[in-house]
Parts: sequence; structure tokens; C-alpha cells
Amino acid sequence: MEKNHGDVHDYLPLFETKSAKSRTQFRLFVGTMLVGICLIFVYRLRYMPLPTKEEGAVLIIRIRLWAWIGLFLSELWYTLYWFVTLVVRWNPVHRHTFKDRLTLRYGEKDLPGVDIFVCTADPKAEPPLMVVNTVLSVMAYDYPPEKLSVYLSDDGASDLTFYALLEASKFSKEWLPFCNKFRVEPRSPEVYFTKASRPLDDDDDHHHNQWTSIKRLYEDMKTRIESATKVGQISEAIRREHKGFREWDFLSSKRDHQTIIQILIDGRDPKAMDIEEHPLPTLVYLAREKRPKYHHNFKAGAMNSLIRVSAQISNAPIILNVDCDMYSNNSESVRDAMCFFLDEKKGQELAFVQFPQAFENLTENDIYSSSLRVIMEVELRGFDTNGGPCYIGTGCFHRRESLTGKKFNEASKEILDWKRKNKDEGSSAEALEKASKVLASCTYDQNTLWGKKMGVLYGCLVEDILTGLVIQYRGWRSVYYSPERKGFLGAAPTTLLQTLVQHKRWAEGCLQIFLSKYCPLTYGYKKIPLRLRLSYLVYLLWSLNCFASLYYVTVPTLCLLKGISLFPQMSNIWVAPFLYVFVVNRVYSLRELLMCGGTYQEWLNNQRMWLFNRTTSYFFTVLDHMLRLLGYTDAAFIITAKVVDDDVSARYKQELIEFGITSPMFTILTTLALLNATGFIWGLTRLVFTEQSLGLNPFALQAVLCGLLVFINLPIYQAIFLRKDKGRLPNSVIYQSVMLTLVACSIVLY
Repeated sequence: MEKNHGDVHDYLPLFETKSAKSRTQFRLFVGTMLVGICLIFVYRLRYMPLPTKEEGAVLIIRIRLWAWIGLFLSELWYTLYWFVTLVVRWNPVHRHTFKDRLTLRYGEKDLPGVDIFVCTADPKAEPPLMVVNTVLSVMAYDYPPEKLSVYLSDDGASDLTFYALLEASKFSKEWLPFCNKFRVEPRSPEVYFTKASRPLDDDDDHHHNQWTSIKRLYEDMKTRIESATKVGQISEAIRREHKGFREWDFLSSKRDHQTIIQILIDGRDPKAMDIEEHPLPTLVYLAREKRPKYHHNFKAGAMNSLIRVSAQISNAPIILNVDCDMYSNNSESVRDAMCFFLDEKKGQELAFVQFPQAFENLTENDIYSSSLRVIMEVELRGFDTNGGPCYIGTGCFHRRESLTGKKFNEASKEILDWKRKNKDEGSSAEALEKASKVLASCTYDQNTLWGKKMGVLYGCLVEDILTGLVIQYRGWRSVYYSPERKGFLGAAPTTLLQTLVQHKRWAEGCLQIFLSKYCPLTYGYKKIPLRLRLSYLVYLLWSLNCFASLYYVTVPTLCLLKGISLFPQMSNIWVAPFLYVFVVNRVYSLRELLMCGGTYQEWLNNQRMWLFNRTTSYFFTVLDHMLRLLGYTDAAFIITAKVVDDDVSARYKQELIEFGITSPMFTILTTLALLNATGFIWGLTRLVFTEQSLGLNPFALQAVLCGLLVFINLPIYQAIFLRKDKGRLPNSVIYQSVMLTLVACSIVLY
């Protein structure tokens, strides 16, 4: 590779790493919390209720003893889990790239090729127009276009999606030069024209005319795609325009069809030029073969087909994968990633560069906590310190060698020869399509290492986290990079049930890993650092939090109804550690969120969703996993719908929690809310109508706990008693919850 060795830039790193500031305050917080937690355990052991010989009090004492032991075990679990979270918070780091040095050190011709994978699975849940906007955004990267190859994997095998991609391939000839000429951001045309204002006439006539023209072209394309999508089929006139539509003449259904692969733009073809005679990226449509007798392994199977097919067509050493709703929001993301891979000192050990997930459709206060703000801005930075972030399934740049199963010590420890020929210059597009079909067949994986030791691993609901973990077991490292301008923006769930179901899938997949042979505590021994093994436990243990959480929101309330005290009196010195641990921990979590750019109301929404997930999503995660082990259920990959009803969308923007339909999850949430409301009212009655002062009342702290739970559950009470819209709680859920609450109270008071 040609370099100017006398240039000082040859010896400067392409990225830098800085530790987070203000760690002294954090460590002071940890130290005082430890003291408070230890005092709570001292109180639990010292004042544990012992059996008594008084005949009438035997039952009450026994109930109090077991309730006391349960609280002790719950608090012990919270402490152990809190210790694990400290591992990823102890020393988070921030990365910064030097793209100017990259440009000086490597010419445009010496940059490596990049294969970009976009995955979609259902044209109804993931509209074709949204998919092609993502495709256009990644085609328009600020990177040599001849080095980009974009692959769309369509697991829905939809001719509507193929048609939309065909329209996008034509529009790209106008869109890409427009983006490069006027430095457009973001490069998803739908988002750009929605957010960008029209240039003023007196600013630049040429810019104004170009803007108007390209917007009209996009609106025309959008109308054609949406019209076809609305009708649900492609007209015969359009079908005759491209040979690729003939493939659908032999398609039985989206679950039973042959491999469909079409190279819509061949980047090797000298005629593949935009309107300004600049080369276009390669663009490929792929619908892998599916047959009812063969498991298609969901997204993992699609990714592995893409890895093999792209190796045949373009074989770029770097692979970027994005979900179809995660459009590129930063045209320089590829260059940012190259600053890590091409760094002479540390680049050779990197398997992947993970960008954060971010969403554009969040409400002002993130009603469903979909931003995962603390995870993205704090915890994954801590992962980075401890050995590298986990792979989160989208917005990730991979080294092809690491994805194909190579160990780090087996791969070249020198900087790869990025100038190698990536593409087979001698084969025609038709020949490549024919040769690639077998690579995407439903039987190709049979009796091979694909899905076991090669590619994305099968058999897990969070195949991305498992794959990244196994790659790290092979000696590779990873990097987390969160630029000021987010690299990718997607669509977050807009209903409560979608959010809970999504968390259930994540939690169940993480539990699968924890209970499998790949558990980092055992399989990772001597393969990855201890701190990284512990870091993974933050997510792998998500679902097991359900037991302590359910216990803490039910048993103190039931004991309050029974007249059993489980906490010290407010006037007792032992109440101090309980109040300190709770208040300081919540204050720190608030400070943490505010530092990440959140709001006070968002923090409250976070607390609510933290409770909702632990008492429903995680509970059903454990239940379903147990049923699966017994052979009663099978794993299923659920696609979150990206199409939102207008009424639902309006309520989402107003930050009204969407219930609207019946679900066992809503029944649990409503029952717990009613139970805590009953306990709170009962507790207030005890405080008001007894002669004891608040400080001497043994039930004051339990009543306060119920009050806090009532405050968190206010949207549920609103959905029961006040709301009249379609998003309120269904009557059937309310009736079931009332009956369950009455049964629980009757048993306790009997």
C-alpha cells in the first residue's frame, strides 16, 4: 500500500479512547450504598421473627417469618444484581475518530470494500417504502460508491418489495449525486424531505431547482410504490419491464419458494453510472429458498445466506448489517468504522464496531423507555472498557473473517491487504446470480458448520448477542462507537404490548444463553476477561429479576392487609438504611439519565417500565422457557409491526399508554395495581384511625411502599376509571383483575 512514510500522520492513531469524567462521585455513591445494604442485612438477621409459644400468635409468626425470609432473599438478589451492574458502570469510555488522518493515510482507492446487508421479513409489518428508504440511505454513504455493495434480504419473498427496490435503483441515479453535491443529511429521502426546508429562491437558484426536481421525482416514486402496496399486486405492464418478476410465476407462498436473486445494479458494469457519470454501488435483491420441511432459522438464517451470497458477488472484507427500519442518519459512518479497522496498532484485533440503536419516533418523554438511553450511553461504554460491547443485531460493522468462524490467532495479525480484488471481474451478472442460488438454498446449511461455528449462530432468540459473544471467545475484540450525530435511526414500538413482547423476546434469548453451554461464567473461562463475563450477566439475568420484583410488590402489601409488619418503625434508627438505599439509588439513576440527555418525566417513565417488564415480560419469559424445556412450546421470532394505526399514533404522541386489547400481561399489571391500591387505602386507614403516631406505627413504611407503587401505576388507574378512548383497558381485563384482587384479599383476610 502506498504511503508517505515521512508524514507524521503515518504514526498517529486513527482513534482515541477517553475515560468518563466524575468517577469519584460514582465511587462515593457505591461506597455509601454498600454501607446501607450491609446495615439492611444486619437488621434482617438481627430482628428476624422467631417462633413463639403463644398459641394464638403461632400462625401469624410463621407467616411473618417466611415473609421476612422472602424479603431477605429478594434483597440479597437485588444486591447481587446491583454488583453486576457496577461492573459496566465502573469506568465507561468514549471513543473519538480522526477521519482526517484516515483520508491522509489512505487514498480513496485503497479503502476496503463494504458489503451492506438490509433484512426485511414481512411487507405488511415492514412497508416496502420504508425498506427502500433505508436502502437508499446506505447506498448514499460518503464513501467510494464502487466499493459499496448493498444486499436486501427479503424473507417475505414479496414482489411488492422487489418492485420497490427496482424503483429505488432507478431513483438512486438522481438521489446519490444530489446527496453528494449538497452534503445532504440524513440520506433517507423520506426523512430528508420531511425535515428539511425548501431552499430559499434567493439563496441558490440551482440548489432550489435541484431540490424541487428531486423531491418531485421522489414523490412520484413514492406514489407508485404506495399504490402498488395498497392494491397488493404488481400490474402486468410493470411485470413486463423486468425479467426478475418472472420468478414469482413459480412461487407457491412466502414459506415455500425457490431462491430469488437479482442483481439490479452491477457495480462492475461501466454503464452502472448516475446522471453525473459517477459509478453506482452494487444493488442485489435476495429471497432465500424456503421449504416447509426445513427450518429457516429466522434472521440468523437470512444473515448466513447473505454472507455466502455476498462472498460470491463482491466479497468485501467488511460487512455492515442494519434492520430495514434503521436508516443511515450519518453519511460518514463507514469512514468512522474504518478508523477502527485500519488503525495499525489496534485495528487488527477488532471483529466488529457496534453503533448504538437510536430511534426517531420517540415521544418527548419516551413513554415506553424505548430509547434504552442508559444502556446505550452508559452500559455499552462500560462493556467497551471490559473487553468490547456485545453485538446488538443492527448498526454493526463486521470483519468478514470473524463472522466466518476464524479465530483471531488464525487470522492474519497484520493489517489486511485491503487492496485485494474483491469482485470476480470475469463473471456476468447472470452467471453470478445462477452461481449464488445454491448458496441461499434451504438445504445448504445441512451437515455444515453454518449456524454452529460459522456465521450467525442458530437456536437462540437473540442470535446477535450469542454470535458476538462466541466471536469474543475466539480471541477477537469489539469496539463501541457512539458519535454525536447518531449513525442509525429506527422506529421504536408505539404500544405497551409491543414493548413488553419485545422485552420478553430479548429476555428469553438472554436466558437461553445463560442456561446454555455458552454461558460466559463457564464457557468463557480463560477465553474472555472476567469483567466482560460479568458484564454479560447484566442482560443474561434480566428475566430472573421477576421473582424478587413480584415478591416485593405483592407480599408487603398482603402482609399489610393481614396486619404483619416487615419493616422498622419510622422512628426507629434502623429505618435509615432502608430509606437511604432506596432514595440515593433512585436519585443516582435520575442523575444518570439526566446526564444522558433524558428528562425528569422520562425517568419516571423508566421506573414504570422497569416495574412493568419485571412483573410481566420477565415472568412470562421464565414461564415460557420452562414450558419449552418440557417440550410444550417452540421458539418463535416475532416481528414488531412498523405500521401504526392513526388513532394509536395520536395517543402515542399524547403520551397516553396504549392498552386497548386483552393480554395476560395487562391482567397481571392491573391486578397488581388494584392490589397495591387496596393496600395503600388500608394502610392509610390504619395510620389515621389508630392512636399511634406516624413514627411509632409499624406499618408506615409498608404503606409508603404501596403509595409509591400506586403513584407509578397512575396510568393504569386512569385507563380503568377515566379514559373513554379505544386505548383504555378492556372491560374483560378489568373484571378479571378485580376478581383476582378480591380472591387474594379474601385469602389473606380469612
